[in-house]
Amino acid sequence: MGKKPDRSHWKTVLPLLFLSLFSTVGSSWSSSNHRRASSTIRFRLGRDTGGERLVPMRAGAAFKIALFADLHFGEAESTDWGPVQDVNSIRVMNTVLDDETPDFVIYLGDVITANNIMVANASLYWDQAISPTQNRGIPWASVFGNHDDAPFEWPLEWFSTLGIPQIRCPPTGTFCSGEEGCFKGTGRPELLKNEIKHNGSFSTYGPRNLWPSVSNYVLQVSSSDDPQLPLAFLYFLDSGGGSYPEIISSAQAEWFQQKSKQINSDSRVPEIIFWHIPSTAYKTVAPKLTIQKPCVGSINKESVASQEAEMGIMNLLVNRTSVKAIFVGHNHGLDWCCPYQKLWLCYARHTGYGGYGDWPRGARILEITENPFSLKTWIRMEDGQMHSEVGLS
Repeated sequence: MGKKPDRSHWKTVLPLLFLSLFSTVGSSWSSSNHRRASSTIRFRLGRDTGGERLVPMRAGAAFKIALFADLHFGEAESTDWGPVQDVNSIRVMNTVLDDETPDFVIYLGDVITANNIMVANASLYWDQAISPTQNRGIPWASVFGNHDDAPFEWPLEWFSTLGIPQIRCPPTGTFCSGEEGCFKGTGRPELLKNEIKHNGSFSTYGPRNLWPSVSNYVLQVSSSDDPQLPLAFLYFLDSGGGSYPEIISSAQAEWFQQKSKQINSDSRVPEIIFWHIPSTAYKTVAPKLTIQKPCVGSINKESVASQEAEMGIMNLLVNRTSVKAIFVGHNHGLDWCCPYQKLWLCYARHTGYGGYGDWPRGARILEITENPFSLKTWIRMEDGQMHSEVGLS
């Protein structure tokens, strides 16, 4: 979810200046940190017999994941305040990465605010959003949110007394104000294609028969003793939004059922689920006022904004004993985890300065241990404080 930008200032040069500034800001940490980060490129891409990419644990260490949610890069780029909030978001990520030194990062949707981006290639902003992670050599994966390929909204300043500029380009994701002024939006497939070119990206194309959803895939966290031995499966699902309906379709649910049976037929291996827009089940467990046990969290400032409908995925997840937790973003004013039947429903923490809300920024951290298996989570704030730790296994 994002906020409506103030378009009273129309500056075409400012966004590009800030884009060039990011490479300096994103690398502002010390040379000693840079040397440490260079040594953290720990993983090599691999595939098991099911075709899933492998993320091996390090021997004798827990596996730590940082979730960055709702960054909203590129929002209100034509104003004097929009680019500044992206600089602030870079600072939040730098702080969390330095404090937690995670093994893996997950971008949990709304990486950019595409409906506010004037430049033709939204991947420029996507690249800036992942730069703190990439600069440190930390592997990452992403899942799409509702703003990542939202239709472009015309700034009011583009409208003349003659009326709306005529659209002359193909209608899907493409807008223009004249023969030579075509504005081409960047859709989900293009954003993903650009991201997976980067070393360190574990994001993957989903099955084409699940179109229009795109980011549907599985990663295997492997035992430190045997790279082929799964310790946990991380499932990523595209919950739609933007140019697609805000749902996880019945086809995606069927894909999950088939894939989980293929790679984890006896439900022996724990499974962790990631998507952007919460399911309607989140409304069932949402705290009414204050967050009280068994829920854990620090902010409960808005109602759950859920997917448009339930198409079967939750029924599959709650009846599968291996599923431990679901993690979502989307609601900036919620950061709680609550039990739901035999699993946990969790929000991340609003990480970016883009988007609505003035609550302090932070990131949700997950930690997986191997012998015995355990999963716990907490929130690391921009100011360094840690809170809301809870065990999920």
